[in-house]
Amino acid sequence: MKILVTGGAGFIGSNFVRALMRDTEHSAVCFDLLTYAGRRESCAEFEGGGRYSFVQGDIADPVAVRRAISEHGVEAVVNFAAESHVDRSIHDASPFVRTNVMGAQVLVDAAREAGIGRFVHVSTDEVYGDLASGDAPFTEETPLAPSSPYAASKAAADMLVLAAFRTHGFPAVITRCSNNYGPYQFPEKFIPLAISRAAAGEPIPVYGDGTNVRDWIHVEDHCRGLVLALERGEPGRVYNFGGDAERRNIDVVKSILKLAGQPESLIRFVKDRPGHDLRYAMNFERARRELGFSPSLDFDAGLADAIVWYRENGEWLAGASTPEHESFFRKHYGEIG
Repeated sequence: MKILVTGGAGFIGSNFVRALMRDTEHSAVCFDLLTYAGRRESCAEFEGGGRYSFVQGDIADPVAVRRAISEHGVEAVVNFAAESHVDRSIHDASPFVRTNVMGAQVLVDAAREAGIGRFVHVSTDEVYGDLASGDAPFTEETPLAPSSPYAASKAAADMLVLAAFRTHGFPAVITRCSNNYGPYQFPEKFIPLAISRAAAGEPIPVYGDGTNVRDWIHVEDHCRGLVLALERGEPGRVYNFGGDAERRNIDVVKSILKLAGQPESLIRFVKDRPGHDLRYAMNFERARRELGFSPSLDFDAGLADAIVWYRENGEWLAGASTPEHESFFRKHYGEIG
């Protein structure tokens, strides 16, 4: 298939393109607006190779989306394009509504008009809200209860995609995944932020007391699951993906500092995020049973590999650390030194 990969220059999208090029015979049309978190360089190695092409465009622009689908003979869509940073959504929710909600509807409408045969909408575990320490993990039947503007915008998009399936028989599946980590992640996110600051011997901000729990999955495992959902997923179904690797935030930071050879005195506890979810955990039995998915990368080994990757790709990291990113960091965390 020729697949329109929206948000394909971002963290998970670029790793998905890499998975397509490495593990399948599909072709990819990377469609990305190249906002602050999108880097065309992340997939530059595939340009000119015949199975990959790049189109700069906005998923909320119907004309641009329709043109990309028709001119490139697109047969399937995998939608990664999203504003995704919770902290930014707390400061200003409007870009999240435009991209995550309106953009998703534009994609659905354009895909329906073109008769696209497969549509994968990439969502998040955050649409479920959070769990108490003793609660069972989220299943696909867990009621949606988003806590942040980001999560609410993703939940709204999920509902629009499912409504298109119910109303029009639209051939879509939705995937919801736990926290990703790995190469090419923008340095404002938790793990690359901690890695980059540890490498520089700089203080690392940790919300509250650091006891919030996340289930971590390596981006390569997530992308394997997405290929399975694309090829085998049943239209109208939701599939959870998880890494079976729950960790407290403070323990993740301590692991990074240990691997980086830095002292725990670099940890700085900062004022907690408003509405901060306590815990995420994913039951992915449906994906295991119906798609054959299971995570394969151990978290501790994957974290060590991520530290090596960021160390060896300093040029990419430096290019991602824009003045806008530094300004947001100072505005959000203040002076933590």
